[in-house]
Amino acid sequence: MKREDARKMEPLPVQPISRDVLREKYLKPGEADVEDLFARVARALASVEAEEERAPWEARFLANLRAGAIGAGRIMSAAGTELEATLINCFVQPVGDCIQGQDAGGYAGIYEALREAAETMRRGGGVGYDFSRIRPRGAQVRTTASTASGPCSYIDVFDRSCATVESAGARRGAQMGVLRIDHPDVLDFITAKRTPGRWNNFNVSVAVTDKFMRALADDEEWPLVHSAKPGAELIARGAAQASDGSWVYRSLPARDLWDLVMRSTYDFAEPGILFTDTINNDNNLRYCEHIEATNPCGEQPLPPYGCCDLGPIVLTRFVDHPFAIGGTAHFDFARFGEAVALQVRALDNVLDLTFWPLPQQRAEAMAKRRIGVGFTGLGDTLAMLCLRYDQPEGRAMAVRIARCLRDAAYAASVALAREKGAFPLFDAERYLARGTFASRLDLALQEQIRMHGIRNSHLVSIAPTGTVSLAFADNASNGIEPAFSWTYRRKKREADGSLSEYDVEDHAWRLYRFLGGDTERLPAYFVSAQSMPAAGHLAMMEAVQPFVDTAISKTVNVPADYPYEDFKGLYLQAWTARLKGLATYRPNSILGSVLEVAPAAQPEARPAADGAAADPMRAMIESRPKGALNAVAEKIEYWTQQGRQTLYLVVSFLPLADGRERAVEFFMPVGQSGESQQWITASMRLLSLAARGGFLERALADMRKVAWDRGPVRLGHHVKADGTQVPMWHDSEVGAIAYAIQQLIARRSGQVPAAPDAPVPLVAATAPMVGAKCPECGAHAMIRKDGCDYCTQCGHLGSCG
Repeated sequence: MKREDARKMEPLPVQPISRDVLREKYLKPGEADVEDLFARVARALASVEAEEERAPWEARFLANLRAGAIGAGRIMSAAGTELEATLINCFVQPVGDCIQGQDAGGYAGIYEALREAAETMRRGGGVGYDFSRIRPRGAQVRTTASTASGPCSYIDVFDRSCATVESAGARRGAQMGVLRIDHPDVLDFITAKRTPGRWNNFNVSVAVTDKFMRALADDEEWPLVHSAKPGAELIARGAAQASDGSWVYRSLPARDLWDLVMRSTYDFAEPGILFTDTINNDNNLRYCEHIEATNPCGEQPLPPYGCCDLGPIVLTRFVDHPFAIGGTAHFDFARFGEAVALQVRALDNVLDLTFWPLPQQRAEAMAKRRIGVGFTGLGDTLAMLCLRYDQPEGRAMAVRIARCLRDAAYAASVALAREKGAFPLFDAERYLARGTFASRLDLALQEQIRMHGIRNSHLVSIAPTGTVSLAFADNASNGIEPAFSWTYRRKKREADGSLSEYDVEDHAWRLYRFLGGDTERLPAYFVSAQSMPAAGHLAMMEAVQPFVDTAISKTVNVPADYPYEDFKGLYLQAWTARLKGLATYRPNSILGSVLEVAPAAQPEARPAADGAAADPMRAMIESRPKGALNAVAEKIEYWTQQGRQTLYLVVSFLPLADGRERAVEFFMPVGQSGESQQWITASMRLLSLAARGGFLERALADMRKVAWDRGPVRLGHHVKADGTQVPMWHDSEVGAIAYAIQQLIARRSGQVPAAPDAPVPLVAATAPMVGAKCPECGAHAMIRKDGCDYCTQCGHLGSCG
């Protein structure tokens, strides 16, 4: 046997990220490894089969799990346990235009919807909502003789509720908020997340109709309308009733509204776009449902109370002779098709096995039996087949994989219908009516559906795989995405409070190295999300979407300098290509971003440990020492949303008998900061008292915790383990100045070195997206990426769920 073949037969060692995520998120008490977990899940999936058939089906499900046909996170975490937690990842909940009960259309009132959502999230499910039924801000509320506060105010309430609900299995709640492009409050909705910290527990998307896109193309006025009557003030400003009975609150050029959406998306990566007419026209069940929203990641458009029962298949497991080492690289379609077919039965069983948070969710699922077989690791698989993701050859292979997935899934569901019956709302002629997804299946398969029915209304969904890929696929590229990066450093806080770090490696990258490849000189088919053109991302979606009956969760990455007009063109191209939605990520340059690169690296000072009372650094000084003191003046530059700010700080030091110096007085010259002068003067006096009282470190630490409502402040740098720098972010000007003082004192005492002549290299990848506060660098840049808390500023990986 050749050396390469011998090495190919050896198992790839488990990397720490996979072991840790498996242990922390998925293993249950008494389970030692992934085999124990697989046995638990297989036994649970088989438990709904006829008793005499359970043992053979358990064996088949177990073999399929080992082969790479895994369940989504909720299935792998909770199946076979005694937890009353749902095995369904996500739902869509209806929200009506009333406070309690149901509105005129039968939709749950706002606070009833909030209760239902809280119960769903408590059981482990994420939730999507369309808030468009809620009457606009300023609309008339006759029952209370008042005016409405609008949907955005209620989204605030849903956001806070999500933040306080602890999901089953420690899964962080996830939500999607949708508003129609013609809702009168859509402008507020589009710009809401420009406020740091607002709607941190939401992804948001605008529902865009074909009618709007045609108005945009024709440069027409666009009316913002609602069925609710405006209040007197809005009527006085021109709101009027249309001929169809709806109320036009105002009109504006379609191009202006679109530009607001695009500018916000260009700078803040939100809102996303949902093309709802495409979603509904393509829907196999358009004859019995209307879809207005999606699950939190966007791959599953769903009707009210609809769910996504997901199970990805690890594509990398089906590649023979990866990288053409020891033979021709080959994808085993026959084995893949068999795995897909068995996965359909497994997910169909999940619907009967799971705990349902709400009876309405169970009723909806039983009537239609939606499932979503998907895949993960496409980017890595193409690299292993020596195909570049953003080239025609790579897309052609992706199409072959997606077609095989579609055909195997639909055929398996027909076979399952023959055995167990079709879903109750199945109507062959309407299901296969011209224009539906099912009408594009091969004619022979359509005839089988007419003859025998089909067990599941929808069968294919390309979802993000988050920690599932980390735990069960050796960190293979997520879902349909290319690899985000080949390696990165993961920081993890241990139970004792200590911080550990280790390298995380992409599966294809480490397999290539394991098989003898030179990772210093990767072949051209190793292409990451950041290094390929935006057109490559979009083209992959266009290629695969025709074979997916729901949608695709995919982020189109564009560089910071991507021209704005070209960026808008991506969305027009997506609509023309009949994609069901689009999300982009461009490093933004407004909120939560690097406004200017500072020249010096200044690691955060480490306050000294508390010493004895006799320590002259902490002994109380009754009054300011007489006479002249050594002093240091320093210019402080920091950045807020208003741009660069400059202050001058003077710190006086008292020399001690042991040769050290102690900061005892703080001063800032008068008149340099306008409206901020009073609080600065007061802060400096209080700091001087704290310094002479011996508790300066504690006072500065408390100042670092002060927050304000004007957005984050950038000052200084956090130095990562590899020597790269990322900007430090603070919650207020007070916090930033306290940090600057800590640095000045630390440098004066020699605790940290002065700025080097040659600056430490800065992180050059991307500027951050706005999000929650990162516990590592302080940036408000923690987003949900691939199911995990991920800091787009420093790369810190937090909790996954």
